[in-house]
Amino acid sequence: MCGILAVLGCSDSQAKRVRVLELSRRLKHRGPDWSGLYQHGDCYLAHQRLAIIDPASGDQPLFNEDKSVAVTVNGEIYNHEELRKKLVNHKFRTGSDCDVIAHLYEEYGEDFVDMLDGIFSFVLLDTRDNSYIVARDAIGVTSLYIGWGLDGSVWIASELKGLNDDCEHFESFPPGHLYSSKSGGFRRWYNPPWFSEVTPSVPYDPLVLRRAFENAVIKRLMTDVPFGVLLSGGLDSSLVASITARYLAGTKAAKQWGSQLHSFCVGLEGSPDLKAAREVADYLGTVHHEFHFTVQDGIDAIEDVIYHIETYDVTTIRASTPMFLMSRKIKSLGVKMVMSGEGSDEIFGGYLYFHKAPNKDEFHQETCRKIKALHLYDCLRANKATSAWGLEARVPFLDKEFINVAMAIDPESKMINKDEGRIEKWVLRRAFDDENHPYLPKHILYRQKEQFSDGVGYSWIDGLKAHAAAHVADKMMLNASNIFPHNTPTTKEAYYYRMIFERFFPQNSARLTVPGGASVACSTAKAVEWDATWKNNLDPSGRAALGVHLSAYDAETPFDNKPSKIVESIPLMMEIPGVAIHG
Repeated sequence: MCGILAVLGCSDSQAKRVRVLELSRRLKHRGPDWSGLYQHGDCYLAHQRLAIIDPASGDQPLFNEDKSVAVTVNGEIYNHEELRKKLVNHKFRTGSDCDVIAHLYEEYGEDFVDMLDGIFSFVLLDTRDNSYIVARDAIGVTSLYIGWGLDGSVWIASELKGLNDDCEHFESFPPGHLYSSKSGGFRRWYNPPWFSEVTPSVPYDPLVLRRAFENAVIKRLMTDVPFGVLLSGGLDSSLVASITARYLAGTKAAKQWGSQLHSFCVGLEGSPDLKAAREVADYLGTVHHEFHFTVQDGIDAIEDVIYHIETYDVTTIRASTPMFLMSRKIKSLGVKMVMSGEGSDEIFGGYLYFHKAPNKDEFHQETCRKIKALHLYDCLRANKATSAWGLEARVPFLDKEFINVAMAIDPESKMINKDEGRIEKWVLRRAFDDENHPYLPKHILYRQKEQFSDGVGYSWIDGLKAHAAAHVADKMMLNASNIFPHNTPTTKEAYYYRMIFERFFPQNSARLTVPGGASVACSTAKAVEWDATWKNNLDPSGRAALGVHLSAYDAETPFDNKPSKIVESIPLMMEIPGVAIHG
């Protein structure tokens, strides 16, 4: 992921140029390959490049033919070759996939953004009238923030640290939106049918769903650099790896880098993910790289993680830390892009708390709420934990076309029904349950959902709680509401993270960029209402789904700051009619 920084309509001075360069360097980890700065009057566009497509000539900013339109972009446009064919009267300076943006603007004005199939954040400056537009991709896979200065300037940055010290107010740039200087405000360009949250009724067709996801994976094999897949051994990452391995041979990437896929997994010694990932890797024949970390390794990295991830959300920090450690190892091997499985649980109701959804309407509405909030949680983690080391993560489950197919399915088919042998994400599992040409071993295809922060090793979360308890006194918790009146931490772990975050990002605008509210096993606050017992068990771990997770927390153990007591695994293989669930 590249890093972009733009300061628009500011005071034109040499001092401002020096400041923009200084702030741009804060994003250098996102793009270690090249940096660029373009100035036109009182507007500055800065870019830190991570070169994935056309490394030789795709440096930014990018321009149209006469350089009257300049663009700085973070992202990947998967349909750029198709778009180039529509722009027959335009001449392109580079082979970069993002080179189409300036030309599309010339041809279609501000209404071209929905034509882009990919992930992106960009700032486009039209020097002919000094107007500009800013846009972020549909779901918010790429990170982006907007701020306003006292001098009337507008600031845009890929990360908080690029603008938080210089803006009077700043906030997360909303996904699927465009900001135009001509109108002086936002408008939503992404308007899919599911956004209204009306319950859909399209019958479930496993082959339609399978083809849509295969297409989403295949289009993301567009790369001019070495790449691999993140493989936890869970359903989502295993499917991404399986499809990638199956279709890699005929691609341009295979001709450049070979047709044998590399896979990567991280965990504590003996963790559930390491064992399952190793089995999937052997089954698919990948070159597998297994990285181990200790609880102490993770604890030692917490401050760096919070600085890079820019959140104090407990769930996100728990999961970001092992991903942050793994990304550093992956980059050291010369890999610059990885495929990942984020987004599936939100689309298909894969989190274990969905077992308690009372009806299909509420099930569907919760999936919609979860997708709309992804940019604050999983997308933020996947983007920033990898880009901290100059690594790009691609997420096929969040492909626009695939989401349209998956979210149109009658949610009755997505609901968990033990009597019919339907566990979480059954529609996805069934779509890839091919007896003749199997994608995965059966017990992996039907392995129970394991949240990443749990799957890397249960003692990881328990170790975090113990560490926080040693650094946050009971007296500190009594005054928590006075110290942190917004999103008041309710556990010592949350308080510990909040202290670190506020040290890096002390502004009120910064703390407002982080979501809050009650949650159990990663639910929204609304879904906590599904089970009256959950209000006493508010913890983001999947083990908080009492009676559902095979290694759930002991129901008698309070969710405080003590290390969690874990029920002995009950048994690891549990039979549901026609389905084996792997614990």
